[in-house]
Amino acid sequence: MAPVAGVLLIAITVVLAGGVATAALDGPSATVPPSAVLSLSATDDRIAIDHRGGDPIDVADVTVRVRVDGEPLDEQPPVPFFSAAGFRPGPTGPFNAASDDAWRVGDTATFRVAGTNDPTLEPGRTVAVEITADGQPIASLETVVEAG
Repeated sequence: MAPVAGVLLIAITVVLAGGVATAALDGPSATVPPSAVLSLSATDDRIAIDHRGGDPIDVADVTVRVRVDGEPLDEQPPVPFFSAAGFRPGPTGPFNAASDDAWRVGDTATFRVAGTNDPTLEPGRTVAVEITADGQPIASLETVVEAG
């Protein structure tokens, strides 16, 4: 009887291990965000983000959050866009709704913060921009606003 019980235990172990492996392989896969090297500059009311290297980024998946001296803007840029509350019309590069959805190496995305958005961009203030794709962080950038 002992050999039969041993074979049965081995069979159960193999079936359970197979079930765990199948569940792990069929489980939800984590989305890997694009890897990119981005740089930030701000002059007067204009924010520019340069894509300097890495993967193309699908702008349709991107969320941009801007803080000035640690305080979030009342209105955040809804990229891509052309005209939005709190921003001057006509962002350039991949943030413009009329452009290609792919943000590639060499592309610069710019937008201008309207004076009606608070806090305002002024020389000497610190601007921080966080960029995510599908909720996954891509970049956290910071610069000081320069006078134009």
